[in-house]
Amino acid sequence: MTIQYLRKVSIAIADGTGQNALDFKDFRCVFSVRRGDIQTPNSADVRIYNLSDQTVNLITKKNIEFTQLVIQAGYEGNFGVIFRGQIKQARAGREDQKDSYVDITAADGDEAYSFALCAFSLAAGTKPPDEVAAFVQTMIDQGVTNGYIPALSSNGRVRGRVYFGRTRDELRDWSEANGVLWSIQDGKLTLIPKTGFIPGDVPIISPSTGMIGVPEQTQNGLKLRVLLNPLLKIGQKIQLQSKNVNQLRFGLDRSSQTLNAPLAGFTRLNADGVYYVMQADHTGDTRGTEYYTDLTCLAIDASISPAGGATLSTKSEIFPVDGGVQGGG
Repeated sequence: MTIQYLRKVSIAIADGTGQNALDFKDFRCVFSVRRGDIQTPNSADVRIYNLSDQTVNLITKKNIEFTQLVIQAGYEGNFGVIFRGQIKQARAGREDQKDSYVDITAADGDEAYSFALCAFSLAAGTKPPDEVAAFVQTMIDQGVTNGYIPALSSNGRVRGRVYFGRTRDELRDWSEANGVLWSIQDGKLTLIPKTGFIPGDVPIISPSTGMIGVPEQTQNGLKLRVLLNPLLKIGQKIQLQSKNVNQLRFGLDRSSQTLNAPLAGFTRLNADGVYYVMQADHTGDTRGTEYYTDLTCLAIDASISPAGGATLSTKSEIFPVDGGVQGGG
């Protein structure tokens, strides 16, 4: 068990090469990081207090030299990156006569999401891993590279296909056809099976490992708060060791029951405490009490039968195997 003791933070901005950097770990910094398994870029907001006029000008000038933001946080013995992305805006301000600040807003993979374009064709017989490589190639100039890619079908395309348009739109259609979710995590294209999760160590969530309060069942999934933990990643499996969960109350009228029935899979609890991390938000204040990670999770092996008779699976222990997913076309 990692002891959550002695906070450690590094908030650095750097130029495009990553060589020239400024680290504000010794200043008061307040940060908020939002991460999820959806295609919309992860984002971060940072407020840095009481910088010199010269440093403020370096950060906020129009032809900004510093374009990258990297936030590392945690504790001694458990310290790591919680955000890496491009600075989209930097602005100066003042709270009162004593305290000035610079606010920085950044996004992870925003340029690739906004501007990457597809203009290529793939021959019949092309396999899904080769299609992924072609998508990544369109985003390399915007700084996005390969991340976690699960085992995909070994079946080739039945017919050739021309891809033309924004990469994000083509990836959305391709991901739907291949049973995966796509997102950009720390500058890397990440694919997560709709019926699986990213393999690796399974963090234990309990009062003794930093859990704060009582987990809350909501219409969007199970929400819980822990002391800030950089090991908690999007798409991974966690083990909740707590029998106490505040359960959701649905309305008793017919309309409420009808509306909430399709949400049952998202609100489902797992008897074994096994959950998939769908959203992870990190907040911190280097001079205050705020220093948390807020998770929204889905129960693994839960499924629902919504109106219309179709079955929607949330997450299962089973990964798609070769030959189990059609390769488009």
